[in-house]
Amino acid sequence: MKVSGFTFIKNGVILGYPFLESILSVLPIVDEFIINVGDSEDDTLEQLKSIKNKKVKIIQSSWNDTMRDKGYVYGQQKMIAQFNCTGDWLFYVEGDEVYHEDDLANIRASMEEFQNNPKVEALAVSFYHFYGNQNTYLDSPGWYRSEARILKNNIRTYAPDGLFWLVLKSNKVGRYPNAKEINAHCYHYGWIRNEQEMQLKSDKVHKYWNTSKPALIDYSQIDSKILKEFTGAHPKIMLQRFGKDKSVFKADPNYRISKKERKHRVMNFFEKKFNLNLSKRHYKKI
Repeated sequence: MKVSGFTFIKNGVILGYPFLESILSVLPIVDEFIINVGDSEDDTLEQLKSIKNKKVKIIQSSWNDTMRDKGYVYGQQKMIAQFNCTGDWLFYVEGDEVYHEDDLANIRASMEEFQNNPKVEALAVSFYHFYGNQNTYLDSPGWYRSEARILKNNIRTYAPDGLFWLVLKSNKVGRYPNAKEINAHCYHYGWIRNEQEMQLKSDKVHKYWNTSKPALIDYSQIDSKILKEFTGAHPKIMLQRFGKDKSVFKADPNYRISKKERKHRVMNFFEKKFNLNLSKRHYKKI
């Protein structure tokens, strides 16, 4: 069995991505790692070249700035990396996603277990969405709780807008992959970078979604009911990035929740009452 890890990144340094930690966190269980790096305004490429590991293969690309529809450029860049993978399994890791060293053996074992099972097209992992700081994560059906991040390389998949994959049933029709949920977590750190870095990210990427202006970033403007204390252990590779603050992030007490957040509160109530998971899944659970 051969496993290919892959990702794409651009301006990783100035946008505050822990992209080196992301890649290094999964290197022990992949046989190759394909990185598609876009033309950047910082030393992202140089930092990637500092990874002295024969598994790492770097591709350089230019982004199509005339394509501004629904993040399709992100899908293009993801697929450039994916199409250069040669493994039986494809392990996609975004630049702000890190995996715990204690989960790696189980992830690899799950690949081995389902490699020859044609019913299993992908493996799905659970998510911790950290918010504000490393001590706080989000618990809401408005934030996906699991996603398919590992796919087989012998099925026709594509990423229509960079957020998920579809399996092609025909040249015109796609569906979500059939995925087995495994006992492993993805640690998503995108929302703990400082607000200045997140604002710059919003300013840089909004054009790829055809929005008139970037979103204004203020972490405090969120429903306090979905902020939960994280009491587990972070991946060791991330510890050097964290400060010594042990407090849970506090939302603005005067913040008035939106209509969508009110809907999510209702969904959360029914989740707890009936032991449901009403969050969005871009895969079919098997």
